[in-house]
Amino acid sequence: MSPGAHGTNGVSLFFLPHHTMERLPYYHLLHLFSLFVLTAHTFMAFGNPDPLNRKRTMMITGIASLLILVSGIGMATVLHIPFSTGWLIVKIVCWFALSSLAGVVYRRAHLRGVLSLIALLLILVAVYMVYFRPF
Repeated sequence: MSPGAHGTNGVSLFFLPHHTMERLPYYHLLHLFSLFVLTAHTFMAFGNPDPLNRKRTMMITGIASLLILVSGIGMATVLHIPFSTGWLIVKIVCWFALSSLAGVVYRRAHLRGVLSLIALLLILVAVYMVYFRPF
């Protein structure tokens, strides 16, 4: 740690408002890693919707989904992006829909092809919103 990294009362300055931008790479890394985990396990469920795998898949996708939400809120807060921003609302809808697909495939295994196409489109739309922010 660098000198002066702690305040006078021993509290880390990492948590003080003027150092919030330093947290952004950590939120971003967690966000992307969690998205990769959610996507991988969702497509794993599409590939083999065996009911024996359901509990484990639902736990992993649920945790990954929660981490996506927390890290996304963290990034929006650090960057001072209002939650009423159009592209952010679209991303939240995409996140919610993608998070539900692993559970749906266990109930409707015959729709695997359609659900995988929907998942790909949701990911494409979410990535498009991040890079182009159309509204």
